[in-house]
Amino acid sequence: MLLTRKGQPGQRSPNRFSASLAESLSRALPTMDRRTFLKRSGIGIAGGVAISQLNLIEKARAAEDKPAAGAKVEVRRTVCTHCSVGCAVDAVVENGVWTRQEPVFDSPINLGAHCAKGAALREHGHGEYRLKYPMKLVNGKYQRINWDEALNEISARMLDIRKASGPDAMFFIGSSKHNNEQAALLRKWVSFFGTNNTDHQARICHSTTVAGVANTWGYGAMTNSYNDMQNAKAIMYIGSNAAEAHPVSMLHMLHAKENGTRVIVVDPRYTRTAAKSDQYVRIRSGSDIPYLYGMLYHIFQNGWEDKKYINDRVYGMDKVREEVMKWTPDKVQEACGVPEAEVRQAAETMAKNKPSTVVWCMGQTQHTIGNAMVRASCILQLALGNVGISGGGTNIFRGHDNVQGATDVGPNPDSLPGYYGLSTGAWKHWATVWGVDYEWIKKQYASQAMMEKSGTTVSRWVDAVLEKNELIDQDQNVRGLVFWGHAPNSQTRGLDMKKALDKLDLLVVIDPYPSATAAMAAMTVDGQQLNPNRAVYLLPAATQFETAGSVTASNRSLQWREKVIEPLFESRTDQMIMYQLAEKLGFGKELVAKLKLVPGKGGMMEPEPESMLREINRGTWTIGYTGQSPERLKAHMRNMHLFDVKTLKCKGGKDPATGYDLTGDYFGLPWPCYGTPELKHPGSANLYDTTKHVMDGGGCFRANFGVERDGVNLLAEDGVHSVGSDITTGYPEFDHILLKKLGWWDDLTEEEKKAAEGKNWKTDLSGGIQRVCLKVHGVHPFGNAKARALVWNFPDPVPLHREPLYSTKPDLVAKYPTHDDKMAFWRLPTLYKSVQQKNVEAKLYEKFPIILTSGRLVEYEGGGEETRSNPWLAELQQDSFVEINPQAASQRGIRNGEYVVVSTPTGARLKVKALVTPRVGPDTAFMPFHFSGWWQGKDLLPFYPEGAAPVVRGEAVNTATTYGYDSVTMMQETKTTICNIERFTA
Repeated sequence: MLLTRKGQPGQRSPNRFSASLAESLSRALPTMDRRTFLKRSGIGIAGGVAISQLNLIEKARAAEDKPAAGAKVEVRRTVCTHCSVGCAVDAVVENGVWTRQEPVFDSPINLGAHCAKGAALREHGHGEYRLKYPMKLVNGKYQRINWDEALNEISARMLDIRKASGPDAMFFIGSSKHNNEQAALLRKWVSFFGTNNTDHQARICHSTTVAGVANTWGYGAMTNSYNDMQNAKAIMYIGSNAAEAHPVSMLHMLHAKENGTRVIVVDPRYTRTAAKSDQYVRIRSGSDIPYLYGMLYHIFQNGWEDKKYINDRVYGMDKVREEVMKWTPDKVQEACGVPEAEVRQAAETMAKNKPSTVVWCMGQTQHTIGNAMVRASCILQLALGNVGISGGGTNIFRGHDNVQGATDVGPNPDSLPGYYGLSTGAWKHWATVWGVDYEWIKKQYASQAMMEKSGTTVSRWVDAVLEKNELIDQDQNVRGLVFWGHAPNSQTRGLDMKKALDKLDLLVVIDPYPSATAAMAAMTVDGQQLNPNRAVYLLPAATQFETAGSVTASNRSLQWREKVIEPLFESRTDQMIMYQLAEKLGFGKELVAKLKLVPGKGGMMEPEPESMLREINRGTWTIGYTGQSPERLKAHMRNMHLFDVKTLKCKGGKDPATGYDLTGDYFGLPWPCYGTPELKHPGSANLYDTTKHVMDGGGCFRANFGVERDGVNLLAEDGVHSVGSDITTGYPEFDHILLKKLGWWDDLTEEEKKAAEGKNWKTDLSGGIQRVCLKVHGVHPFGNAKARALVWNFPDPVPLHREPLYSTKPDLVAKYPTHDDKMAFWRLPTLYKSVQQKNVEAKLYEKFPIILTSGRLVEYEGGGEETRSNPWLAELQQDSFVEINPQAASQRGIRNGEYVVVSTPTGARLKVKALVTPRVGPDTAFMPFHFSGWWQGKDLLPFYPEGAAPVVRGEAVNTATTYGYDSVTMMQETKTTICNIERFTA
């Protein structure tokens, strides 16, 4: 069901695009079958098309029917740049023009399927609404400048800020759209500028997942794969609307369902995913822990837990059980609104249909207790013995196409690539890999203390600008900001963000589509005067189709993108921009010390993507990004047909181009792919699986938390080990000392001994320790321990339910209050209880009685600037809207399709269409988060750069969302804002 278009409610309105094109289109677009439709890359999705695209339509027809005489037609394999499923695409390029595309039918991930976004992908390369050349804001209007002017002025401004206020006065927001190579290069780039004030989209999407999951069993990522869900007997989606957010992933679930798999969907909203479920459970947003503990209550009461698994492989479940048994069915229903029978039914389905898997997304992560919610889901799976087995695990669907990879190796404020942290040892490790002197890097920072201190997060850069300086744990406030492929409308507290943008001295936006940042920066509100000393620049980055590189899907598989087209207009690749800025800033030589430079656009030099990946391979031993050489990944991309669609394992065969034998590899070499590429580790399709040899992707839980806690052994019990292991009990992580104690030191070569002396499995650059562990002795280099149901280093060692800061239930706030305020958390004061108590005292629950939550649409992705600039997709959903229950609508005199005003305690008032629907309950409203370009009823079109405004604009839900951050990761709270909804009156 789509939102009503312009016109009377229930009627489709005329297109916003020129009707005069109809006759031309009828000639250009004859009746098409499905295959032809897919070949033409979305042509025909919409009723209209821009005139500038007609020549490409004709080219597509010519290329399909008969290539023009002398035409050069090539097929280049790439990967969709939208969600994290990782759908492969064959782009057909004629004389340098991308004319059409096909989904890759051999891909074991997308099985020849596309969603609407994937089918319209070509437009993102050839899109006419891109930023075409550098621009600068002058007297409230964007003016064209050349690249030399832009780079010189930006670098001069950055150096001035650094000299006056120190390197931490700059903040760099990276991108989950960068490929792995660009993401890693940006983390190095920021380090050489001298700050850890850098972050990217993962902070506000799955940082609570990474922290919660990694602290439970070792690695903070999806344990199994989309494909492996076909082996599940029961699947529970909680806070995940995969049908719209990850559409092609549903293929695997639907295949499982055809074979009898039971599906449960737990969500405040009846979604398209819920429509495919056997049981839909509507919970109150923010009450995931009471619901999950309600399930565990019945599991423990009925003895459905896996007692042997818990004894052998889990630490602290007894403490969790004590908390769970407090959650009697009446308390569960009070907190989450779900009757006992429904909770018991879900628990029984998961317990009696094993293996069973749990899927979650941002519905569970984006809360002030997101880390605890994530751990409660992990605990459920540990109690059932579902982790480390095929068909089980926690299948955590990431958001953007490379948010997994950017998290793994990219610009995080608290770690270097590979989650190495910021300790002296971590810095020295990466200094060696980068070929740069550690002491030189240290001099770039204000001090060693700041070098080893976590930076501010993307969720809080606003406060790093606006907060009183004496309350910030760095010398000066942030004065300069670089948005490098990130949408500001993805972040909460839009009104405060506007204030922060206006206060900056320097704002740089680097993006193929300049995003809402450009319009927000130029926008004036009620005749306000903008900061006259502020400088704003827009730089046109190339798309991922105009460069090559690797991208990591949510299931940890890496795929290599070929360059489809050359950078269009005046755009430059991100790696070229990084290198050119580094040269201006004085560290160009250091940035590429170990990288190969190749000619790029216009003959200008840029780092080679293959060289950049090899640098990642040389250093990222922790999570196994060392085995995925460019050559192995390219061989996988050429031979997708050899991989099994359930196991991802190569059934046997060699790459005809190189003779490389792919037998035994898992598709995309999902990390960890340990050792050097020559070791030929196959990757790990399912993590922590003891039924396989470690050289077949098997593993244990990571021994990352010591060997003992309060006299209790943290290592796995006797008899728990990977198949073929020379050690048949639990064991710690490997280093040079343990290798010597075991008598395995002489299994190293002489060269390996020199490199491994004084090192552990994460810092031995020869890979010798990993080789000896894996291939010679069949043990896992990271050890063999128990998972932690009790995480003693978190604010709540056992996950606890705590009410949101903005709650509609004051009685539950009294029972389940939030955390105490923190005064120095990720460099900033972070408020909890004082905000919650103030809200209760002000009785905001009476003024704003509806919980406002947000989520995705199938038509758009992320902040939406790319997809709303695509005419084919823009036609499908033309208005920002709010879903409101018929009962709530009736009480307010609201009719379907009318404009309404959504107001929140921030003072924001959003003008959107009403979609009256029982999808949401009477206490809940829903808005998609893909919109921007309106500001409280005002269209910002005049403030966009000319020719670079998206086709569809609308209110951003995050203009109105409220304060609130996770107590471990600073994840923003987006799912439990409170609001009121009224009819719009002019």
